[in-house]
Amino acid sequence: QVQLVESGGGLVQPGGSLRLSCAASGSILSIYNMGWYRQAPGKQRELVAHITSWGSTYYVPSVKGRFTISRDDAKNTVYLQMNSLKPEDTAVYYCNAVRNGVGSWGQGTQVTVSS
Repeated sequence: QVQLVESGGGLVQPGGSLRLSCAASGSILSIYNMGWYRQAPGKQRELVAHITSWGSTYYVPSVKGRFTISRDDAKNTVYLQMNSLKPEDTAVYYCNAVRNGVGSWGQGTQVTVSS
């Protein structure tokens, strides 16, 4: 089973940028479909972006044009580049790996957008 560790979160001003990383171990990441999710206080966890094992991407409307998901299978890492950040992007961001209907989660990384 793959193990996932997120990093790159922090405090950023509105309009700023962050790049989140999700490093995998225990398995080859290239065989997994990968997703970034987020959970704000008092809200349910929601999908932010998704990338398939063959590189097809999907973004929820609220982040499309601002966020970019990518994968570097040689480094066993998935990224989420977040630009033009807004206060409503504040949440804990989680990485998810799915293969054959079985998913694994990382521990999450906090992103806070505030002036």
